Amino acid sequence: MTRLVRGADGRMWTVRGELEWGRKPATAEDFEHDVSGGHGPGIVMALLVILLGLIWVVRMPADVVVPAWVVLALLMIFLFFPARWALRRPWKLVAETGDGTPEAPVEKWVGTVRGMFNVRSEVAKVARDIQRDTMPSFDGPLHPVE
Repeated sequence: MTRLVRGADGRMWTVRGELEWGRKPATAEDFEHDVSGGHGPGIVMALLVILLGLIWVVRMPADVVVPAWVVLALLMIFLFFPARWALRRPWKLVAETGDGTPEAPVEKWVGTVRGMFNVRSEVAKVARDIQRDTMPSFDGPLHPVE
């Protein structure tokens, strides 16, 4: 997700969002999302659910008819948490300007936004701030980097 924006002073800014796959150190706002000790507990729970589901299917009597909506409901419940995890991954937002020439000052602003849908709105908000004020707002998730 990359967007080119012309600031009010005429400089061209590149605003982009990058999906963060690696683990970063926990901060105060990420505490509730970073309590587990890694991927181990999630893998163990997934294997346990799959094992219990297989046992349930194998031990079911032959004359029991399971409605399709029950299977669909169980599948939706099982897929809820992986889908939530994928949609709530952190994204790194970067707004930078400068083409390397001495007369064009180089600026770089970096921040983190959690969630795929929040990233789109933040990129649009940063682009509006740059067009109006020549730089991203200090009230948003972006902060200047030296």
